[in-house]
Amino acid sequence: MDTPYIAKWARSEDSVHEQALRLRTRRFELLSANIANADTPNFKARDLDFSAELERVMGSGQNFAGMTMTSPRHIEASKSALEEDLMYRVPLQSSMDGNTVEMDVERVAFAENALRMRFSIQKTADEYKDMLKLYQDMRP
Repeated sequence: MDTPYIAKWARSEDSVHEQALRLRTRRFELLSANIANADTPNFKARDLDFSAELERVMGSGQNFAGMTMTSPRHIEASKSALEEDLMYRVPLQSSMDGNTVEMDVERVAFAENALRMRFSIQKTADEYKDMLKLYQDMRP
């Protein structure tokens, strides 16, 4: 018995928290690269506009890499499609070597992303628990 409610829950593209997890993971990669290159001359700190990306992904039926997923059995595309949507961070104080990484800014962004990631993980886990309970309640 597959009700529209269950079918909707079964599709991962409908879960804002799952998409948020993918985007938060991508943001961790960017922030980690910024921190790792803090002493690299002419390195430009990058980030993504999380809210805009999540809205774009959720509104278009696309996965976080920007490709339309028409079947749950499709293989996800690489993350490189997201590269064009990255933003360069404008430093509060410019450095002599052209590097725009500011460690204090990066640490705060990393910590904030970690907290929000934890929230999304918990919400995703709750969604799966609810879905499992729903399936179990339907059994005769």
